[in-house]
Amino acid sequence: MDNANSSPRRVRRPAARRLVQLYSALLHNAYLKGFIDGEIYRGNAKYACAPGLNCYSCPGAVASCPLGALQNALASAGHRAGWYVLGILLLFGVILGRTVCGWLCPLGLAQELLHKIPVPKIRKSRVTRVLTWLKYGILAVFVVAVPLLYGLRDDLPLPAFCKYICPAGTLEGAVGHLANPANSAMFSMLGIFFTRKFVILLAVGLACVFCYRGFCRFLCPLGAIYGLFSRFNAIGVRVDPDRCNQCGACVRTCRMDVRRVGDHECIHCAKCMDACRQGAISLKAGAIVLKAPDVGCAGDGPGAAQKRRRRGRILWGAALAVLCFALLWFNVLDPAVRREAPEAPSAETWESEAPVGREAGSQLADFTVRCYDGSEFRLTEQRGKVVFINLWATYCTPCKNELPFFDALYRERSEEIAMLVVHPSLVLDDPEGYLAAQGYSFPAATDTADAVNTVVGGTATLPQTVVLNRRGEVVYNQVGSVTAELLEALYREAAE
Repeated sequence: MDNANSSPRRVRRPAARRLVQLYSALLHNAYLKGFIDGEIYRGNAKYACAPGLNCYSCPGAVASCPLGALQNALASAGHRAGWYVLGILLLFGVILGRTVCGWLCPLGLAQELLHKIPVPKIRKSRVTRVLTWLKYGILAVFVVAVPLLYGLRDDLPLPAFCKYICPAGTLEGAVGHLANPANSAMFSMLGIFFTRKFVILLAVGLACVFCYRGFCRFLCPLGAIYGLFSRFNAIGVRVDPDRCNQCGACVRTCRMDVRRVGDHECIHCAKCMDACRQGAISLKAGAIVLKAPDVGCAGDGPGAAQKRRRRGRILWGAALAVLCFALLWFNVLDPAVRREAPEAPSAETWESEAPVGREAGSQLADFTVRCYDGSEFRLTEQRGKVVFINLWATYCTPCKNELPFFDALYRERSEEIAMLVVHPSLVLDDPEGYLAAQGYSFPAATDTADAVNTVVGGTATLPQTVVLNRRGEVVYNQVGSVTAELLEALYREAAE
């Protein structure tokens, strides 16, 4: 009897890179409670940038997206330099480069899983190599030029790539929230803008089914940034020139548009190691070999393979310990998650000795307005709370676009903040009816006597946002649109 086919079937295990990708995606989105509650994480870790493309507004995200942070930093260039963002991108680039794309980026993992759908595939060619330069144009225009232009010229924070293109924001931020029944009220806020971005998301997803990592190769500006460090990154694939015979098998089998191993299009996935019969390619962190070819590396001493396996087990153990701690911290231990009610301070705590004025650091003068619901809003009665005042108009499109951000903040922190949305005395439509139709919950009024406008120094240019700390002192008073991220940052600054 022939026993050739009776040998035990080999169990197919996921590759180490796939495990790292899954680990990284979970670590990027360690706030699992966000997927249950439908709310984003708001702890201090959000001030840090994650290495991969992972939307700030994803329910599970525990850190900021480096692209969004870079755009906001450029938009604020007229007021402050974004040294932190530039520094963290420089750090990621020098240490990891596009190794982030191949091993750590959650969106990269999603693209590779989509590409597994069994359909005819588009192979790389001269056309795809030319298209790879498109992401550098997107970086220059949507990530750098537009935010910088609006920030310097109009003092408007406009993260153009996040707002108009980013599929990660649509998938993780918008769809991630809309999929939760707790956020069903958000469907009433959707319009043509969301439809356009959703179409972009579908187009990118479809492209990735047919073309390996289509977004990563042709559109991702974060990959373009990391590609600039291809000659310097410490962790990545390396070629042993003494073993390489220049056969070109590595470049031919690579599904990225590389011209040589380790260039600006290389994501250091190390798949080229399997194609190299000379054993000339390895994955290294400086001089430390992370992944060696089957024949080992040149210069290996006795027991080198065993040492690498031992080091790998130690690294995996440490990584699992970090992941367990991160899950425990972000879901249980973090004070921002527990939200323990602070002890109520006395009224004297919020007395201010700042001069009356409207500039940052000044104490805003008192005013009283009657809201649409019949209540009165008196500024001095709001001491002890962070106050948001928004000047808007029904005829101002940017004003209407940012109102959902104010409403979301007010619903989230109604016990900690006071908010007033003020329409000017020039009324062309019915502002009260418009706000009621949208289902907004914040207090609102028409400034018929220009009391608020006079106090905050309002002009005909809208929108305008004013933020006061708990002592009634001005923290922010600017004309221009705001984002949800900026409002959250302003709240944290004012609440200190």
